[in-house]
Amino acid sequence: MRPQSPRPFSYSYLLPGLSAREAGSCRKTHNPRSKEPEPRAQKARGFSFYGPGFLKTPHADVRALRRIRSKGIAVREKQRHQARPGPSPARAMLRATGLDDAAIARPLVAVVHTWSDVSPCNITLRDLAQHVRRGVHDGGGTPIEFNTIAVTDGIAMGTDGMRASLASRETIADSIELAVSGHCLDAMVLLVGCDKTIPAAAMAAARLDIPTVILYGGTIMPGHCPSKKGQSDDKPLTVQDVFEAVGAHSAGRIDDSELHRIESHACPGAGACGGQFTANTMAMVLTFLGLSPLGYNDIPAIHEDKPEAARLCGELVMQQLRNGGPTPRALLSVDALRNAARAVSATAGSTNAALHLLAIAHEAGVAFDLEEFEAAAHTPVIADLKPGGRYTAAEMFEFGGAALVARELKTAGLIEDIPTVTGRSFSRNCPKR
Repeated sequence: MRPQSPRPFSYSYLLPGLSAREAGSCRKTHNPRSKEPEPRAQKARGFSFYGPGFLKTPHADVRALRRIRSKGIAVREKQRHQARPGPSPARAMLRATGLDDAAIARPLVAVVHTWSDVSPCNITLRDLAQHVRRGVHDGGGTPIEFNTIAVTDGIAMGTDGMRASLASRETIADSIELAVSGHCLDAMVLLVGCDKTIPAAAMAAARLDIPTVILYGGTIMPGHCPSKKGQSDDKPLTVQDVFEAVGAHSAGRIDDSELHRIESHACPGAGACGGQFTANTMAMVLTFLGLSPLGYNDIPAIHEDKPEAARLCGELVMQQLRNGGPTPRALLSVDALRNAARAVSATAGSTNAALHLLAIAHEAGVAFDLEEFEAAAHTPVIADLKPGGRYTAAEMFEFGGAALVARELKTAGLIEDIPTVTGRSFSRNCPKR
């Protein structure tokens, strides 16, 4: 699948269904459908439990109040002059981190990332978290940031460390669940990078079932290693080429210096492995499950638009909290899981997706078994992506990304319409031909 010309990239495209005016003004209003824009959160103390903003807006809902789990900690106006010291120790601890009464009174939103500098997959996530924090604050919440672990298959493969890979998925999901539950946090934005961190985030989201947005840190850009024949013979490289070079070296087809040359050029910077390997496959899965906004996960790690996508995720989770959802279990249906499985087949993605989708379905309490993948396997392959094809995930992004895949599958009648994290249906988010 190779369109003739690239699709222009813009945030009205990243937020399908919004007009350019609405997309441009999303920081200024809480509800695009409201005739009167609400005040900016930082001026109105917007989400104070008994103050103006959150609970007293025309579109506030009693469901949203029920989901404010941190209200037992908050400094509430009606309690300030009453002898009820119960939450005071918790508030004292929060004050020590720099929060004041107004910040404690807002919903507390987890900003969770799997930052690590052991690999390029997760190395940008701590920086992206700062943009998410800004979006949460702009939306009227108080961000609470923490990180969990990551085990990178690209480093662990071929060593005893690979025994830790799948086990890390459970540890990551457990740690997110424990930290968010233990601190009574109201919503969360999860920033993920490499293989097991992505399904772990979806599993934790299904367990907690609070307003959640998941953002993938993004693919690495392809490397370039000018051949000995000259620059014109240059070709994009991924870590796959390094593995193949190891085999060629073992077979005596290349020498030590050639192996080192490929190794030194294959991974030029931050981002997860550049083909449709497990990370990019599972990032697409999140999109087709409705857990990530269409288009956000496609943006490469070092692309200039990634920080803005992160900020918008912070605003989006506050919109979810305000509207009372949708929450992950409302999104993780049989149809959503089938859509994801078909997207994997359509892009010749990683077969690890079967392993992870079954785990996500289990956490969501959805009946979904291995036979579903047999049915999904009849989906035609429509994307020419590495490792079996020619192009990288970064190149696919330039030509439309997951939205292009979704459009073709929808046109062929191979995916069902489902709700998504944006509050709009998947069909409304899909671009038209």
